[in-house]
Amino acid sequence: METKDEKMSRRNVIKATAAVAAVGGAMSLAGCNEKSPSAKGSINFDNDYFYDADGKFSEDKAKDAIIALMNYHGCPVFDGFKEKLWVSDYGTGQFTKLGLAANMYVNNEEDRYMLMDFYLLPGQMLPEHYHLSTDKNPAKMEGWLCRHGLSYVYGEGEPTKPMKAVVPKCHMNGTVTVSHEVVLKPGMFTPLTKVGSRHWQFAGPEGAIITEVASVHDNDGVKHSDTNLKFP
Repeated sequence: METKDEKMSRRNVIKATAAVAAVGGAMSLAGCNEKSPSAKGSINFDNDYFYDADGKFSEDKAKDAIIALMNYHGCPVFDGFKEKLWVSDYGTGQFTKLGLAANMYVNNEEDRYMLMDFYLLPGQMLPEHYHLSTDKNPAKMEGWLCRHGLSYVYGEGEPTKPMKAVVPKCHMNGTVTVSHEVVLKPGMFTPLTKVGSRHWQFAGPEGAIITEVASVHDNDGVKHSDTNLKFP
């Protein structure tokens, strides 16, 4: 049988353990550990957040927003992720409406295969584009696996009316050339309709995290329907 002193000691240990757990939980919720799925904050951003007083696009803030998107969905943020991430607003000044963030894991030009993840914020459009062959590589063939969130994928085929997507004015004055819609939910895969065909995507209300598998990617072969877009 425990003595009175032993009971008091055991109670103090239990209280101390609970206090440490509470502090740890609070730190996680406050975002002290950016990899924690419990650090689930808002993923809806004002467009002005991504631009300074002179209208210059902040890649750093865009990358932070993508990390927030990953935390929201409980997607691990690996070491060096932010440095490897590529982000662009295509020169539109409207990143929340039209843009892209991507992490290229491999792009093997010798054996001609690639793998990357790309990320769309809620209601963000990946602009309409297509891939042509170059002197170095054939036209890219690709397909997409939705990991988290929801993406509306558009390509050639019978136009979907009404579309779920809202094409922003900064993309060809709110127009596109292809509008056959595929609703891509987590765990679903869809391929490009055919090599060289135009396509674009639009994220659902919780954004989208997509894995792209494809033949080799060649920047020189990427063409956009909106020729006013700036693409490096």
